[in-house]
Amino acid sequence: MRTTRLTWADAEKTARELRNLAAQAGEEVLTSAVTEMGTEIFHEGDAALLRLTEEHDGVILAPDRIRVDQMEIDRALSDLDPELRASMDLAAANIRAVAEAQSTAAPTAVALPQGQTVTIREVPVGAAGVYAPGGRATYPSSVLMCAIPAQVAGVERIAVVSPPGRDGLPAATVLAAAALCGIEEVYAVGGAQAIFSLAFGTATISRVDVVAGPGNVWVQEAKRRAFGEVGIDSYAGPSELMVIAGPESNPEWIALDLCAQAEHGDDSPLVVAAVEEQVLDAIEQAALRRARTRGTVTEAQLALVAVPDVEAAIDLANAYAPEHLELAEGGVEVADRIRTAGCVFVGPFGATAFGDYVAGSNHVLPTTGAGRYAGPLGPGTFRRRISTVEISADAAAKLGPHTDTIARAEGLPVHGESAMIRSRP
Repeated sequence: MRTTRLTWADAEKTARELRNLAAQAGEEVLTSAVTEMGTEIFHEGDAALLRLTEEHDGVILAPDRIRVDQMEIDRALSDLDPELRASMDLAAANIRAVAEAQSTAAPTAVALPQGQTVTIREVPVGAAGVYAPGGRATYPSSVLMCAIPAQVAGVERIAVVSPPGRDGLPAATVLAAAALCGIEEVYAVGGAQAIFSLAFGTATISRVDVVAGPGNVWVQEAKRRAFGEVGIDSYAGPSELMVIAGPESNPEWIALDLCAQAEHGDDSPLVVAAVEEQVLDAIEQAALRRARTRGTVTEAQLALVAVPDVEAAIDLANAYAPEHLELAEGGVEVADRIRTAGCVFVGPFGATAFGDYVAGSNHVLPTTGAGRYAGPLGPGTFRRRISTVEISADAAAKLGPHTDTIARAEGLPVHGESAMIRSRP
């Protein structure tokens, strides 16, 4: 773990400096490479998918191995360790309960004074793609986090994609999570090529309407490039954690929280803000000590910020918009003042790790400041609104002249004619 101390300026400037620390090197090269991959998938389909899988994952797949056989999916669940199965069942139940609480499928009808009615209803998308990362770690939890809200939303077809291992299959735990959710469509593809295959479709993989799930910078850049061809959940890039600590905070607990997020990769930014320098010192020492003895912890960047007061810490959190925010001190009254974080964990027992797995909240969250306009993945990610407008003859007579006036002001007179022809007796 690498640490740095930032000098306080103000919330906006300090947040900008934190973002600059986390900026990805070689962004132009990455963008160009991902764009080229998308072009190859669009034009060549499965052939490009197989070639890119060999190039980036080191796995040679036969064309008939892209889609995982149902027998392999079922076997993964039956072979799952019973203790792990019980924990995954608990996680699935909690995720489903929270997702069902967010369901807003009931139509909303608004009767307007001129006599027309506008009804807004929500319908699920037809097909959703779920990306479950692989590589340094495997993420069955991401399957649960994405697939269950999609099911609650009413999506009929859900396809999971995940990188293949040396045996040509996604991780057994990923397959087990898919089976636990009743998903039968799983593909052994990962990386940017997996996102493009879901967006464009290939001979083997039918295109979807929305792609969801976390992933590395390649995956997220592919989602950004594919947006418009397909809907996406958000820019869910490298995991982030910000902690607001105080003199009563347990530095050893916070150190483990920081190390846990550093397990995701060295591009995962970590931030601790506190008023007292001695609090920052204690957390820094504990984090470095624990990181040295845990082989899964990467050289992630830990930024330590001494803020003038708690108000400044809250302002910094709102300006920085972290994916995860831990309020190691301060209760719900402080949490209610946070406006931009993806997920807020309140109190000393609120470790981000609970949210990553079993608390019931979703771990697919906006990163890199996207919390300013986006929120956690949920059923709404997989639903779209449709407006139905009913205009009576009386309403047309009242609305026509106003439509005509605005249309002519915009230089679109035929719009006005279209309305006015319905407005005359």
